[in-house]
Amino acid sequence: MPEPRTDATATHRRVLTTGASSGIGRELAFAFARRGAAQILHGRDEERLRAVADATDRIARDAGHAPPAPLLLVADLAEADGVDRLLAGARADGPVDVLVNNAGFGTYGPFHAPATDRDEALVAVNVVAATRLAKALLPEMVARGRGGVLNVASTAAFQPGPLAAAYYASKAYLLHLSEALSVETHGTGVTVTALCPGPTRSGFHAHADMGEARLVRTPGLFLRADRVAEAGVRAFERGRRVVVPGFVHALGATLLPRLPRPLTLAILRYANAPVGGTDRGAASG
Repeated sequence: MPEPRTDATATHRRVLTTGASSGIGRELAFAFARRGAAQILHGRDEERLRAVADATDRIARDAGHAPPAPLLLVADLAEADGVDRLLAGARADGPVDVLVNNAGFGTYGPFHAPATDRDEALVAVNVVAATRLAKALLPEMVARGRGGVLNVASTAAFQPGPLAAAYYASKAYLLHLSEALSVETHGTGVTVTALCPGPTRSGFHAHADMGEARLVRTPGLFLRADRVAEAGVRAFERGRRVVVPGFVHALGATLLPRLPRPLTLAILRYANAPVGGTDRGAASG
């Protein structure tokens, strides 16, 4: 085994990852652990978060690093004070060098279906929380002349998505925000990258109750979460503005928005519809 090192890379000395207890967020934490980063892990389930923390510690040491024990922060970012509590905890032991805005979820079904609070919670987490965290931490990074933000968007960001309207719109917001901030921070030593994965084996679609959608039931379409995460971190390290892992997904993200908009909408409406069934009456996530 290599001799342990105490230094993380200059790019990500102290990394805050939201939604780190499962899926892509967990794999992003593992990817940063392999690089020796000091981890700040956020989630809503403390037990699952502790399991991720134990794994990141093992991964870091196997890679020859000896970072401090991960700092665990439990907060619900849909709640009004969730972001404030997360920021206070993350800053308690020093500055945050890298923000990974990964926390998010989807809703499924016609937007006009019987009202629930899920779409409002989606906007609170996917849009408002990500914006507030970046707004709070990015100025500090620019002032120090190092660091960056890795926003986990989606290939959904490149076009509207009937039957998952709020989710697609939230990811479009995050992609556009990322691209604009990458231009604004150019030359400051700070990097802003949007990671835009296609369907990924992460539990996301099950949580969004999308199991019957044609898109979800298409064999061979899903990516591995670890490969998505590694592609995202490598792109971030290289200062790339946007990364879409997987050739097919990158091709789709390029070509689908170039089609006539009515055709694009029809394709997405078909892909998101349940197989052989009627549209669901209510969104859930």
